[in-house]
Amino acid sequence: MTKSRSPFGTFFLPGPTEVREEVLAAMSRPMMSHRGAEFAALFQRVQQGLKVVFDTTRPVFVSTSSSTGLMEAGVRCAPAGRVLSLVNGAFSERFAHIAENCGREVDRYIVEWGEVHDPAEVEKRLAGGRYAVVTVVHSETSSGALNDVRTITDVAHQSGSTCLVDSVSGVGGAELHFDSWGMDYVLTGSQKAIAIPPGLAFAVASEEFMRRLRDDGATASERRGVYFDLAEHEEHVRNGQAPNTPAISLYYALDLQLESIVAETMPARWARHRAMAARTVQWVGEMRSSSVSDIRILARDGHRSPTVSTIMLPAGITSDTVTRVVAEHGITVGTGYGKLKESAIRIGHMGDHTLETLERCLEACTTGLKAAAG
Repeated sequence: MTKSRSPFGTFFLPGPTEVREEVLAAMSRPMMSHRGAEFAALFQRVQQGLKVVFDTTRPVFVSTSSSTGLMEAGVRCAPAGRVLSLVNGAFSERFAHIAENCGREVDRYIVEWGEVHDPAEVEKRLAGGRYAVVTVVHSETSSGALNDVRTITDVAHQSGSTCLVDSVSGVGGAELHFDSWGMDYVLTGSQKAIAIPPGLAFAVASEEFMRRLRDDGATASERRGVYFDLAEHEEHVRNGQAPNTPAISLYYALDLQLESIVAETMPARWARHRAMAARTVQWVGEMRSSSVSDIRILARDGHRSPTVSTIMLPAGITSDTVTRVVAEHGITVGTGYGKLKESAIRIGHMGDHTLETLERCLEACTTGLKAAAG
C-alpha cells in the first residue's frame, strides 16, 4: 500500500473514512468524454479491480449515487412479492423502509442492536414460501454487528427467496465471496472500506437474479424505473459504458485506489481489518481493567464487524464529552448512531488504516475517556 505524504491516520469515522492524499489528488485530473475511448479504458480497469474486491466474474454495476440508490435498485429489480427484512440496527431498518416506500409489503424480523440474526429462525420464518425477497445488512454500521450473510443467503434459497445484501461497511474490509457463496445481490459504497470519497455505489447481481428480472418483462419495467434499472446497468457494463453521466473525478480516484487494493490482495486486506478490530477489542479490555469500568463492545464476540466497533460508554459519560477531547488531540471518531448517539462512540477502523494509525486513535480515545470519567 502506498503511504500518504500527509499525516494520515486522523479520521476514524465509520464512513466516510479517511482518503489518502494521492487518491484525492487523482480527482484533479482533466475531464474527458464519458462516451469516448479513454473513458471506456478507464471503465474496464475499474471493472477488473471491482471484480477482485467482490470476488466475482459477474459485471459490477457502478452508480453515481450513494449506496441508498443501489439499495432501492435491488428492491425495485428483485422478484415481485412480499419482503422479509432482517433488522438489527438503523441501516437494516432503512432497508426495510426503502422496501415499503417502493410499494412492497414488508415484515420485519427484529433483534436487539448488537445482535445478529439466527439463520435457523430465518429459515423458520421463510417456511411456506411466503416471501419473495429477504433484505439483510452484512456489517451493521450503527451497531458493529456482522451477520452471516452466506448462511442467510443459503437459507433464503431453500425457500425460493432472493436475498439482497447491504454490505456498505463490509465489502473491501469484511470477507465476502460473491460467486462461491452463491449470492444474489450485494451492494456497497465508495466511502467505507474501499476508501475513496462518497458519491459512487457498487453492486453485483447474480446471473439468475438478472434472468428473472428480464423474464418479468413489462411488470418489472413498471416498478424498476430508469436510473436504477439494473438491466440498463448490465447492458451498458457489457458495452464498457456507464448508463448515465458518471462522476468522472471519482472514477479517477477509484482507479488509483483499486490498483492499491489489488496489489495488497483481498486476503491481506481482510486480515488487516480483522487485526484492527481485534486490537480495538483488546483496548476496550485494557480500559475496563484500568480506570474506565463498564465500557464494552456492543456486538458479541464472534459476530463483530472487522470495519467498525460500536463501544458502549459507562453510565454518566456521554459521547460528545469523549469525542470533543479526542478531537483536541487531532483525531476524529464517531458518536453513537440513532438511539445510541449519546451512549456510545464508534471507531471506523477501515479502508487504508493500519494497526499503526489505529494506535494513535486509541491513545487519543484513552485520554478522552479518562478525562470524561474524571
